[in-house]
Amino acid sequence: MWLRTRCDLTFAITVPTPFILMLRPRSGAQQWIAREEYRLTPSVPVCEFTDNYGNLCQRLVAPPGTFAVHTIAEVMTADCVDQAPGSPFVEIQNLPDSVLSYLLPSRYCESENFNEMAASITAGQLLGYDQVAAIENWLRSSIRYAPGSSDIPVSAIEVNSRQWGVCRDLSHLGIALCRSLSIPARLVVGFLYGLTPMDLHAWFEAYVAGRWYTFDATQAVLKGGYVAIGYGRDAADVAVYNQFGPPVIPIEQCVEVQIIDKEGY
Repeated sequence: MWLRTRCDLTFAITVPTPFILMLRPRSGAQQWIAREEYRLTPSVPVCEFTDNYGNLCQRLVAPPGTFAVHTIAEVMTADCVDQAPGSPFVEIQNLPDSVLSYLLPSRYCESENFNEMAASITAGQLLGYDQVAAIENWLRSSIRYAPGSSDIPVSAIEVNSRQWGVCRDLSHLGIALCRSLSIPARLVVGFLYGLTPMDLHAWFEAYVAGRWYTFDATQAVLKGGYVAIGYGRDAADVAVYNQFGPPVIPIEQCVEVQIIDKEGY
């Protein structure tokens, strides 16, 4: 399907404020970026770089006053999410070097604390994809999805303790459970067509059978329409913006995802 994504952020800046933005999706195996628009008001010098996880990031200093970021992308993405029941676990010695960091505990995914719990949830499952699917189903039935209930990232331990969270929180717990089984897992942030209420979204991917697969416990049924912006170990790596100095939050935010006619592509 062809989608047009839009994210507009407006800030009230009091002093010159350094930002690192992560708002440009990249083309890859699951999506193709056909057109982009990226506008800053007022216009300021920008330096773009690729971070350790392959994400496109933009460095700038926002001047005092109203500062706005406007982004649009037209993206071809999958009509449905690939699923592969029975796909095998990849032994650690056979994993690509680039995947190894996603095995380790991280700031919000304390996987060393979930060994027994993960083994219980996945008991009787084939090693690999079926274990992750069991984790996803457990999250869906056991952790209450509460969109808009929190702006602050919390760790997998806290999510498991309180039994509710936003999309990012459920993903943190899913990632921690996967890693405790020696299955590489990473957080993804981006857009999802048809998300209610509409906002930026987070889900997780697990590496089995030689590739990454999508899992999302916030949705009753996995469907197409995902557009990834950033990948990382957890929320610390995939913030769509980081700012430094006196804290600022958006005074306006608009997120839209629409289907568009593919004629001409």
